[in-house]
Amino acid sequence: MEGYRFKTRLRVRYSEVDAQRIVFNSNYLTYLDIAVGEYFREGLQLDLAELEKDEIFDYVIKKVTLNYHKSATMYDWLNIWCRTVKMGNTSMVMEFAITRDGEDDALLTAEILYVSYNPKKKATQPIPDFLRQTIENYEHSGN
Repeated sequence: MEGYRFKTRLRVRYSEVDAQRIVFNSNYLTYLDIAVGEYFREGLQLDLAELEKDEIFDYVIKKVTLNYHKSATMYDWLNIWCRTVKMGNTSMVMEFAITRDGEDDALLTAEILYVSYNPKKKATQPIPDFLRQTIENYEHSGN
């Protein structure tokens, strides 16, 4: 996928499909959540659990936009592509595309607005400078 540097892969499981053997719509959000976790772990080389535990960085979803193009079916291998496209003071926008293995056409495209959040204060907080720099370096390296 042009413009995407990171992808992770998963296989559609029986429990994720409906009676028509296509992925039930809410499972796509789970796939995107898995991709974000892997983006931080594999792409950015950061441990989200440690950042959260040490109260350095945590985030919540503010807005999700999903565009369904085609259905994924039982046992398909899927590539979930993600990238950070914008960062504000307390928020960041990530874009996603899901493709079937071996195909270029997106089954789903999505945009999620995440907000940096302090669970103890129950309030937004600025994205840490080191994280901002890590994301910028990752997204712009190799381009």
